[in-house]
Amino acid sequence: MSDPGNPVPYRHRPIQATYADGSTWYTWMVEDQRFVSGRPDLATWTTPPLDHDVTIAGEVIADLFASTSGTDADWVVKLIDEYPEAAPAASTLPAATSTASTTRPDMAGYQLMVNGEIFRGRYRNSFEHPEAIPASEVQEYRFSLHAADHTFLKGHRIKVQVQSTWFPLYDRNPQKFLSNIMTASPDDFVKATVRVYPTSHVILPLAP
Repeated sequence: MSDPGNPVPYRHRPIQATYADGSTWYTWMVEDQRFVSGRPDLATWTTPPLDHDVTIAGEVIADLFASTSGTDADWVVKLIDEYPEAAPAASTLPAATSTASTTRPDMAGYQLMVNGEIFRGRYRNSFEHPEAIPASEVQEYRFSLHAADHTFLKGHRIKVQVQSTWFPLYDRNPQKFLSNIMTASPDDFVKATVRVYPTSHVILPLAP
């Protein structure tokens, strides 16, 4: 159930002003994604622990087959490297300075976002001519997560998460089709039941 009144945040709350003293905005893309893992409004798929290193180099493609009870929807796909619970703690890792040793995170179970992207469903056929999504009908949403150069190490897990909000990095979608979302009134924002179907997949550019 996607609720624009309770959107999935893109980093820990409270979210500081971007350039405020102590702001973590500069490192949000490597923030541990476990802060949203308990939410009921995202779907997660995880491989077993890898039995060998897996390196990707190139464009990552999300190909979703999904439906919504609304008439518009956002689709956020995140590719995550989940560290094993046996990963070293911060105190066991070498550090050049005492400052570095106090800021290095505990990597046990860490969920590192390799890359992620959002796609607004109204543009599935054309960016020039947006159109409503047929309610509760399966549609294909194929879009790029952009390039990634990353090695998932042996013992790590590859995780994919799908959600429909990513606030306030992206504006909230009313989930009801409007010709101009910027004119939406509070009553236009509605909850929607979102379903992702088994034919959905992520295409990884495996390196030799």
